[in-house]
Amino acid sequence: MASSAPVEEIKRAFRREIAKYHPDKVQHLGREFQEIAAVKAAELTQAYKTLCDESLRTEYDAGLAAEGRAPGARGRDGETAAPAAGGERWPASAAKEAPQRGNVQAAPAARPRPSGGSAFATDRAGVSDLLGKAALARFRQALDEEFGRCEEASVQGFDVACAPPKGRFWSKLPPRILARVVAHVDAAAVADSWAMATRLRHDDQREVCIFLMGPSVAPAGELARAIAEERRKPAPGRFTLVPLNTRNWGAHIPNDAPPVVKSLVGRLRS
Repeated sequence: MASSAPVEEIKRAFRREIAKYHPDKVQHLGREFQEIAAVKAAELTQAYKTLCDESLRTEYDAGLAAEGRAPGARGRDGETAAPAAGGERWPASAAKEAPQRGNVQAAPAARPRPSGGSAFATDRAGVSDLLGKAALARFRQALDEEFGRCEEASVQGFDVACAPPKGRFWSKLPPRILARVVAHVDAAAVADSWAMATRLRHDDQREVCIFLMGPSVAPAGELARAIAEERRKPAPGRFTLVPLNTRNWGAHIPNDAPPVVKSLVGRLRS
């Protein structure tokens, strides 16, 4: 926002931004993300009050000038600097870091926001990144609850990749778990995920369960046909792909899926 932006423009921008962090918008997310939203809302409110008060705004602009930055200048992360509570500025990078939960690792850094396009597209990308991190954090929590401990490996193309240890009551090794978040779970995403999974080297006899997650999911018939088509192709082992809707954790579970799949989905829904 330009340093000369009138109060009415500031009000419109504030209403647009604050709506994204309203409690009703994040009540289905984990507690840590609700806390992030609450802090962000407080920062936005403080920035709004500062920029709408002539004396506070003048003081804020003077502070930026003292730092050698023009009012309204963008920081290193591409976010427009805004005054925060306590005189500090809310770092955009803080919203990109998901806190750890027990043995569950923090979600990987979000993909960079688009450098071009409309402000609406940039805002939407930011919200999508937040929801994606929340979904991954919830999935990792479910893994932790199911297996007790699940060390992750870095696998290109997937956000989560782990081989759970054999539990006391397991008759065989549990399946290898792969998961990724996409914007839209459809036939193309199924084919892409399946291809990446089957190209991996598998050094044991584990089954492989692929959880394909996203806030938008294609019709069940389309997904069933796509999965059936992939299953007809030669593969180095047994693979199961489970489409997941991260808005309500609805899942399309194949009839022959390992029991752990149903158990994990149940934990996600609980």
